[in-house]
Amino acid sequence: MTGPLREAAVDLGAISGNVARLRSLAGTPHAMAVVKADGYGHGAAAAARAALDGGADWLGLADLAEALALRSDGVRAPMLAWLHDPRAEFRAAIDAGIDIGVSTLDQLDAVAAADAEALPHVHLKVETGLSRNGLAPEEWPAAFERAALLERAGLLRVRGVMSHLSNASEDDDATALAAFRRALHLLEEHGITPELRHLAATAGTVQRPDARFDLVRLGIGVYGLSPLAGVTSAELGLTPAMTLRTRVAAVRTVPAGAGVSYDYTWRAPEATRLALVPLGYADGVPRAASGLAEVEIGGRRHPVRGRIAMDQLVVEVGDAPVAVGDQAVLFGDPAAGHPSADEWAEWAGTINYEIVTRIGPRVERTYA
Repeated sequence: MTGPLREAAVDLGAISGNVARLRSLAGTPHAMAVVKADGYGHGAAAAARAALDGGADWLGLADLAEALALRSDGVRAPMLAWLHDPRAEFRAAIDAGIDIGVSTLDQLDAVAAADAEALPHVHLKVETGLSRNGLAPEEWPAAFERAALLERAGLLRVRGVMSHLSNASEDDDATALAAFRRALHLLEEHGITPELRHLAATAGTVQRPDARFDLVRLGIGVYGLSPLAGVTSAELGLTPAMTLRTRVAAVRTVPAGAGVSYDYTWRAPEATRLALVPLGYADGVPRAASGLAEVEIGGRRHPVRGRIAMDQLVVEVGDAPVAVGDQAVLFGDPAAGHPSADEWAEWAGTINYEIVTRIGPRVERTYA
């Protein structure tokens, strides 16, 4: 194996292909690739460009700093950021052509008062059941009236209205969809006609044609992972973009009874060979997967033995011809024989989103 010791190899062609696949499925006029959290751990700028090459025409970020960083990196596509510091200053983002997601009346007024050179474009975030950020239904009349007044005064433009599905159940999503339609109707009554209505993320794009509207926000699917329990990436026509890999740092033979890693949660039942893999929880490898996960070396899977430590983990390789310097793959595309991010999520009791997003800065991202 060549390359850095700790490597997250990102297939940009897979990202482009995933976006093209999902956009074709959606059939909407617009598609947003969500590249928040450093592109779900894949690298925001590289992921953004690959997604745009695949047909995305919008980019989604959680906060203004993420969006401004992409602008500084030369990414010129339309962007939306929607989760703000209560003390956020909006002027720089507005002048950089970044649309602002608005979840409160205070934010609406702050955007209008930003004294920006450019006209602010906002997307009203309406609460439809997640109980997170967003204008609550009882706030809609006052907020929509205020938005209409500010728009007529030339202080901002309501370009979009948005919400999010919970994916809890078909009935829950139907309830959220009905609430979203009520918000759209009330906006129309206030004379607001947003050009972009968006509700569906990857799961909604795949499962609910009635939730697609004008734009879909593609998140985990951009990176080739499935948001649906029991449905694989391959079944959705997606290719996982990240391969997490390293080199075997040491190989040793231990006698029966030898303890492995902290707390000796595993002892060798018989003499065996162990390989040291230099990735640990400081790199985002979940400690909760200790004793459950598998690592691929030389085309074979080997079980993790003992605790996953901060910088390293140990796998039992037995009589397999494993040597120092051999490539060790923690996860990647199962079509290539690697364990998947989904499997690591199951071993750690979490979701595939977290597995890729938590990969730390000590792991070098490489692109092909």
